[in-house]
Amino acid sequence: MSIKFSREHEWIDASNPQAAVVGITAHAQDALGDVVFVDLPEVGKTYRQGEVAGVVESVKAAADVYMPVTGEIVEVNEALRADPALANSDPLGAGWFFKVKLANPAELDALMDAAAYAEFCKNA
Repeated sequence: MSIKFSREHEWIDASNPQAAVVGITAHAQDALGDVVFVDLPEVGKTYRQGEVAGVVESVKAAADVYMPVTGEIVEVNEALRADPALANSDPLGAGWFFKVKLANPAELDALMDAAAYAEFCKNA
């Protein structure tokens, strides 16, 4: 399965629906600037699609991190907590935020693929 994108600029790789990986997009980190702090969700907590699951702070602003799908947090990226700049240097890799066990995989259908997200960002 390919990566999907939300209108709130999160990405999700749900190739493993038991531990789908979520982070902020390159577009989001470009807009934020240098990330200096992340507030990650608690492992074991369940969120509904669209709920705030964390916060990312940069030298310019703070922004909420929204759940792209409903599910339970199964892991957080402790390396990101220790080095928030990973969200800038590798937002789609080492800068991931958390992993979620999907409650409703059908919610992925409402998210954008890479081409649709690129078009969305042009008009944003």
